[in-house]
Amino acid sequence: MNSEKVIFAFFIVFAMTLNFGFFIGGMEEVSHHSEYELFAAIVVNLIATVLKFGDRTHLGAVFLATSLVADIQLVAAAIIWGLSSHVFNEAGHDWLPVVVSLSGGAFLANITSVILLVSETLSVRR
Repeated sequence: MNSEKVIFAFFIVFAMTLNFGFFIGGMEEVSHHSEYELFAAIVVNLIATVLKFGDRTHLGAVFLATSLVADIQLVAAAIIWGLSSHVFNEAGHDWLPVVVSLSGGAFLANITSVILLVSETLSVRR
């Protein structure tokens, strides 16, 4: 078993599951979405992005692109949430649908990465 591939796959799947955990819940319920889970999703997505830099194949470029999309959307969601709660002093109800929607887009990018990972794994022959 290749430990490098295990770590790579772990972070891709972990990024998707953390993102899903933040995304799921009511769009208008702040209590359904934890800022700590969003932070964890951002950190794990950034780690997954760094791990994808070494692959020089065409599939590696697609992996990196999907990861960058997820990173940008999650960071944008965190910035909007931070601005709405700390700068504009709003509880988050008006901005929460935007934050959750951005997280949903990042979740779709993470799903694409996982599908690519599974298809690559299935295509490898011994």
